[in-house]
Amino acid sequence: MIHWFFLEVAVMRIIGAIPARYGSTRFPGKPLAPILGKPMIQWVYQRALLATGLDDLYIATDDDRIAEAARSFGGQVVMTPPDCPTGTDRVWSAVRERACDAVLNIQGDEPALDPRSVEALTTLLRDHPDLPMATLVAPFASRRNFEDPNAVKVVLGREGRCLYFSRSPIPHFRDGSIRPDLIWRHVGLYGYRKDFLEEYTSWPAGNLEAAESLEQLRALERGVEIRAAVIPDIGCAVDVPEDIPRAEAALRGLGAG
Repeated sequence: MIHWFFLEVAVMRIIGAIPARYGSTRFPGKPLAPILGKPMIQWVYQRALLATGLDDLYIATDDDRIAEAARSFGGQVVMTPPDCPTGTDRVWSAVRERACDAVLNIQGDEPALDPRSVEALTTLLRDHPDLPMATLVAPFASRRNFEDPNAVKVVLGREGRCLYFSRSPIPHFRDGSIRPDLIWRHVGLYGYRKDFLEEYTSWPAGNLEAAESLEQLRALERGVEIRAAVIPDIGCAVDVPEDIPRAEAALRGLGAG
């Protein structure tokens, strides 16, 4: 007689959240800015939906105008408190009551978001189910980019472990040369184990975080492991209205519009 044994395999459930607030200092109403005839938040949401590996996707906002626009194109909306100090806190507020193992924080100002970037994060989390936190890096386009304090640098160790993030050019090359295989630009998409995200958002800002104005340093300062997946480029973020033509050109290059 043949006996069949079936083992139950745990499947990691990963959900994504796109934090969206209206009151940006540099660009008020940014999530609703029209790009090729659609609000920016619609492009981000629909591009993220193209990725495999996400079990659900939400727009996290405290603004009725953003919520109404999102619902008009079929987006799932979670209303969050208006006093969330960061996008990470807004993401936690949106997912805390939802059943999942891990959470992706997807930036709401990347209308030309490459779905493969989302897939790189979900793959990293699934391959390392005990990893508390994950993010993305990309090569620098030029030395000028590497020296720009607005471009966040990452030093990577073995197996993609993030050793430090800085606005300064790191690592420092004493002989003046630059090795392209050692310089990485941070791409601000994050993945978290849900239980770690709850703990992380309860911590006060650390000294390094305050010095560099980089909240991921809150985790490194406490000895938390962060790993990064490498993607080909950094996309086309919209920080100010003047960035919109560049984003529209990127989308046209993808066949949109």
